[in-house]
Amino acid sequence: MTVRRIVGMETEFGILEPSEPGASPIALSADLVEAYGRRTGASTGWDFHGEDPLNDARGYRLGRGDVHPSLLTDSPEASAPAFGEVEQIRDVSSLRRPRAANLVLANGARLYVDHAHPEYSSPETASPRAAVLWDRAGEAVAIEAMEQLRAEGREVAVYKNNVDGKGAAYGSHENYLMSRESSFADVVRYMTPFFVTRPLLCGAGRVGLGQASEFPGFQISQRADYVENDVGLETTFNRPIINTRDEPHADYSLYRRLHVIGGDANLFDVSNLLKVGSTCAVLWLIEIDEVPLALDSVLLHSPVAAAWQISHDPFAGLDMHDGSTKTALDVQRIYLDAVREAVERRGGADPDTAEVLEYWQLVLDLLDRRDWDAAAPMVEWAAKRRLLEGMRERGGLAWDDAKLRAVDLQWHDLRPGKSIVERLDAAGQVARLFGRDDVERAAAQAPKDTRAFLRGGLVAKFPSAVPAAGWDGVVLDDSRELVRLPTLHPERGTEAHVGQMLAAASDPADFLRRLGAG
Repeated sequence: MTVRRIVGMETEFGILEPSEPGASPIALSADLVEAYGRRTGASTGWDFHGEDPLNDARGYRLGRGDVHPSLLTDSPEASAPAFGEVEQIRDVSSLRRPRAANLVLANGARLYVDHAHPEYSSPETASPRAAVLWDRAGEAVAIEAMEQLRAEGREVAVYKNNVDGKGAAYGSHENYLMSRESSFADVVRYMTPFFVTRPLLCGAGRVGLGQASEFPGFQISQRADYVENDVGLETTFNRPIINTRDEPHADYSLYRRLHVIGGDANLFDVSNLLKVGSTCAVLWLIEIDEVPLALDSVLLHSPVAAAWQISHDPFAGLDMHDGSTKTALDVQRIYLDAVREAVERRGGADPDTAEVLEYWQLVLDLLDRRDWDAAAPMVEWAAKRRLLEGMRERGGLAWDDAKLRAVDLQWHDLRPGKSIVERLDAAGQVARLFGRDDVERAAAQAPKDTRAFLRGGLVAKFPSAVPAAGWDGVVLDDSRELVRLPTLHPERGTEAHVGQMLAAASDPADFLRRLGAG
């Protein structure tokens, strides 16, 4: 058994320019993306081919004129295209947008403006550990962009968080490739209680209760108060626990992509590892069709209300569908036990799975004992709460004190010298899976074991000859014509598949010849 699967992470960053509090966040986000392009020479735009955001996993497709514009994540000018064959492109201008602010990076990631935020979408990774590394690479990318603007005389602050404390939320999404043969009804049934209780492992913590912080207090999740529906297609309003977008960015006949919109943006490695790794493990149970009866005992009476309740009080008793009461700890232990038993039946865990199961068990045990000192280096919300509680005790502060709100925001500040997490890290108070050198390499290089290697490698080696790229293809200019090279299988296009060809190729045409000959 393995928790290894294709995973991609998306982070919308908070952004502001302290000297210009009224600056447009859209323009400011574009400035940041373009600054990174100037700093690194990145110029490859995004290709929207194959994006299909209105296809619903429940068996229907919404009309483009019937939805909120925020759902139209593909080209705003054209209808959602279907997956197609390799094609010639007649006009490169069709791949561009006015002030595009939409770059494909040498590490295979996408950096762009999404609504009013800069967003980093990581390259596809093949394990929870790699997902954490290339998510952290997005922090390094944001820091480089800020440093470029600073060199040009502008101070811009980027925050890896999810709320502004005044009612606005912005996403940190996860994407899990899974078999299309798996029942989506089972995904809804068994992933719902898991996602509702998962913030216990990986919440980032937040000062203020309610979407606009209407009430004083601390809660463990930044996103929980913005959960408004059990199941749905929306992502920016009426936000569901289970998102139904059926857009695999891969071969539709083989794959489904579970698009998870309710997680927090994490700055702690172990929180991030548990967020991804535990989700991969539960999805595996569903895919192998070995969900035990024990998971029917964790179905919630009111999932949306439970999401709010757990965030406000992580040890509260939850009303279950069968009339019993369980805590989030109880629910997570049942999921962990179910996974562990299935792993043992199938011959034991590989190293990636063993690491996730060990951390999962350890964190649940520490939280059960309320051992905050031991939990804090691994569990982000616990570390934040411990820091804020110390401030409250020393200063006699109420939870609605402006000092606590300021520290809450500064926790997520990515500017070197400003970040509270950076200081905790330097003091050895954050359990790290990767060092700074690892993160900086990941910001410059793509994973070797997914199709991101091909995308990032082409962008890095032939930047002027790759006008655009997307998840399911790369557009190459071979000096005679524009050709879209399809990448519908995320586990192909790896270093093992194309590394030697790419290293030996003198230009895109030479690479295409070698690829065809291979």
